[in-house]
Amino acid sequence: MKICVAQTKPVKGDIPANIAGHTKLISLAVVEGAGMIIFPELSVTGYEPGLAKDLSIDKDDNCLDVFQHVSDEYRLIIAVGMPVRSENGILIGMIIFQPQQLRLLYAKHHLHADEYPYFVNGDRDILLKTGKHTLSFAICYELLVPEHAARAGQGGADIYIASVAKTPDGMVKASQALSETAKKYSMTILLSNCVGHCDDFDCGGRTAVWNNKGMLAGQLDGMNEGILIVDTDTMEVIAKQYIPGEISFV
Repeated sequence: MKICVAQTKPVKGDIPANIAGHTKLISLAVVEGAGMIIFPELSVTGYEPGLAKDLSIDKDDNCLDVFQHVSDEYRLIIAVGMPVRSENGILIGMIIFQPQQLRLLYAKHHLHADEYPYFVNGDRDILLKTGKHTLSFAICYELLVPEHAARAGQGGADIYIASVAKTPDGMVKASQALSETAKKYSMTILLSNCVGHCDDFDCGGRTAVWNNKGMLAGQLDGMNEGILIVDTDTMEVIAKQYIPGEISFV
């Protein structure tokens, strides 16, 4: 299976613009034969906690229907980040679109202290089985919480996917943690980060893949939008930078 992690440059709070940005990267992934693409934390709005309440939607809101249409047409699993309303408050959500299926929601369990004024904790893990692989998901701060990866490993996950919005310094710490996690649980790990400005910080990019021995298999730069695709059978990694006007058919 070819799994793709996307590196976006979000437009603050602009849902239509960010959806358009997602579709151009999805186009690149489709050309490369990817079966799945994952976007950064809160990718559809940008990581903007102060705006999350006003921008939040229900999981099944039709503003995201384009992703289901693309998933159905290209047999592609798509995971995007969005603030999602719940009975208890706003969740940091990852909405997962699968061909001809209902949407899945993974919500961040372990919030950073700065997020508590804006968000509430999720409470359900997702293990997604596709082909011979079992995938587990993490959102940003969770990858630094040892019990989160432990649950994934104990649940049989062999692929661990982290969706983040991290600074350059944060990426250094995350890279060290994920290398150790990959080796400890013999999991292939993919990380999707953004570039540009979010909230009150600059994001560091460096979207990456580690093999199940903890070795870095591929990485994007810290400035440009693009995609990183790993073939989980061969561990071949392909990096594609997005060039405006080059391709977009979704």
